[in-house]
Amino acid sequence: MPYMSQFRNKKRRCCVFNLEKKITKVNIALKRKRGCGEVYMNELVIAVAPMHRLCKKAGADRVSEAAAKELAKVLEEIGVKIAKEALDYAIYARRKTIKTEDIEIGTRKVMGK
Repeated sequence: MPYMSQFRNKKRRCCVFNLEKKITKVNIALKRKRGCGEVYMNELVIAVAPMHRLCKKAGADRVSEAAAKELAKVLEEIGVKIAKEALDYAIYARRKTIKTEDIEIGTRKVMGK
C-alpha cells in the first residue's frame, strides 16, 4: 500500500504541474490580447524554404540562406502587426474570433493603403 500512495502522489504532482503550465499559457495569451506585455520570438514561425520560392518567383536566380531568413523575419514582423490590429478590431466588435474583414482592416492600417 505505501507504494501505491507514493505513485498517486507523484501522479497528482504531475497533474498540478500540467495545470500550472496551462495557467501560464493562458496568462501569456491574456497579456498578448490586452497588450500588457511584448512578446519576443527567438525562432521563426515562417519556414525558410517558402522564402526561397518567393524570391525565385520574383525573378532571382539564387537566394542566400541569410537573405531567406531575413525575409522570413521581416514578413513575420509585418504579419504580427497585422494580426494585432485585427485582434484589436475583433475585440472592439465584441468577438473572440478574428475574421477576414479584421485582417483586411489590419492590413490597411499597417500597410497604409
